Amino acid sequence: MNRISLNDRLKQGLFLLDGAMGTELIARGTEPGRGSDYLNNVQSPEIVLKIHRAYLQAGSDAVLTNTFGANKYALARYGLDQQTHKINKAGAAIARLAAGEQKHVLSKVEGYVLGDIGPSGDFLQPLGNLQPEQLNAAFAEQAEGLLAGGVDGFIIETMTALDEAKIAIQAVKSVSQLPLLVSLAFDRAGRDYRTMMGVDVDSTVAELVPFDVAAIGFNCGKASLDEYVELAKRFVSAVKRFSAEVAVCAEPNAGQPELVDGRPVYNVSPEDFAAAAEKIHSAGVNIIGGCCGTNPAHIEALAKKLR
Repeated sequence: MNRISLNDRLKQGLFLLDGAMGTELIARGTEPGRGSDYLNNVQSPEIVLKIHRAYLQAGSDAVLTNTFGANKYALARYGLDQQTHKINKAGAAIARLAAGEQKHVLSKVEGYVLGDIGPSGDFLQPLGNLQPEQLNAAFAEQAEGLLAGGVDGFIIETMTALDEAKIAIQAVKSVSQLPLLVSLAFDRAGRDYRTMMGVDVDSTVAELVPFDVAAIGFNCGKASLDEYVELAKRFVSAVKRFSAEVAVCAEPNAGQPELVDGRPVYNVSPEDFAAAAEKIHSAGVNIIGGCCGTNPAHIEALAKKLR
């Protein structure tokens, strides 16, 4: 059975992403705060490979590369900014290996790989030190590494500022025309939902739809499961007003963490997570995965519930 292109697959309906990478790395014994992207090709790439395999076995249609913080500015905190291309290429290659060897549980074809791009960790001037052209070059360098490693598409996630999100989109599109998903992190703000930088849902959709992305949505944040369901409804309503082609994507957290023996513990069960995801799917969201605190058990429960 031949695998169709990611762009065509996204138009066929339900498409399941994976769950968290960072909290899974911690759960498997890695030390927090040392730069998880470093594990791709320097320290313990086999741990990352096992996590990808676990998500694919659980029912994910796609896995996200372990490169969320692998832009040059984030990597510079660990003295690794000169290895940006190498780390991203390795991260994509590890995910590609997992997707190729672990056939999807239902379709029996190779899974998809999304190159994961997160925020720079700084702000554009005048709030921060970055100039637009610098940030564009950094995201383009990351995208080139991911492309060299064999990704099927890209996901820009956990953004809070529209100007940074738009620069990231432009940077990715300057090196590739593969499908691109874009996700911002929202929290409850009174009767509304906004990012840390004050961006609301309507502004997000109105500003990003013209960039011809495959999907726009949300991930992370401090919302409850019920609030994630409401946020999904608002996104679907907003996207329908602006576009008939753009999909909505959602990656909720598994609640808020509590520190137990110095490690984050998330208390939302796989069953409760899957029940909320079913409501999100019923609201019109077809691209669904998990963010912080979700693990292969959450994705397996999600897959069983929705399929």
